[in-house]
Amino acid sequence: MEEEEDITSDLFTAVGEQIKVLRIRAGLTQREFGRLVGYTESQISSIERGVRVPQPDFLEKADKLLNAGGLLLAVKKSIEKAQTKARVRHPGWYRNYAWLEAEALELHHYGTQAVHGLLQTEAYARALFTQRRPLLSDETIEKRVADRLARQEILQSWPAPTCSFVFQEVVLQHPIGGRAVWREQLEQLLRIARLRTVELQVMPTDREDCPGIDGPFNLLTTKKGRQVAYTEIQGHPRLITDPEEVRVIITRYGIIRAQALTPRESLALIEKMLGDA
Repeated sequence: MEEEEDITSDLFTAVGEQIKVLRIRAGLTQREFGRLVGYTESQISSIERGVRVPQPDFLEKADKLLNAGGLLLAVKKSIEKAQTKARVRHPGWYRNYAWLEAEALELHHYGTQAVHGLLQTEAYARALFTQRRPLLSDETIEKRVADRLARQEILQSWPAPTCSFVFQEVVLQHPIGGRAVWREQLEQLLRIARLRTVELQVMPTDREDCPGIDGPFNLLTTKKGRQVAYTEIQGHPRLITDPEEVRVIITRYGIIRAQALTPRESLALIEKMLGDA
């Protein structure tokens, strides 16, 4: 497994380096190239460093824009094959849920501590892993960041899962990683929340009722229509499959969504946070 992991990482890095060489040869900055392919400057940087996996549609656009002559198209199948192996890179205790998440029809989340991994920027994710105690090695941090960014590709796939996220307001107020990282994270939330398959809501701090007092959780619907829940407290994960336990969490999530700001109101609040910063 370690050998497969190393080979997969090396492939992503090699393709990223090729893209960088082609971009520079074309006389484009990362920001300019990103605008042409519909990516942000930080996303292009992640791809060129092998941290983010280049998707098939990206490779097709990049091959044409950079006059690669089919060079990038030739690695599409290898990238897709490597992505399936990349799942072994998740920590063992998280792997089962990661597999379910990658193929889910629906994903729902209630957060009280940090922005969900599917929505995190690279800088925000790195800040979280860097602050972990006990400390993680630099190599482990980079692998965890790469894994987290790779998970996010499901939001760009088609058909994409139907997703909803509810965050306590304090999650969005906490400047993890510093003010610059915090601003970039809020801007990313605004971008993702405008996807047709995603709804984002904020639970204001001044709400007197708190049906989610037991903590954060994830809900997902598998390809076979089965609903499961996932919780993680102080490093202790739990994949919940018992129908009655899952039903209770689904009911709780419905009440939480009803008490939170609407998606439109939530986006307006995030925009106000950015404007006041």
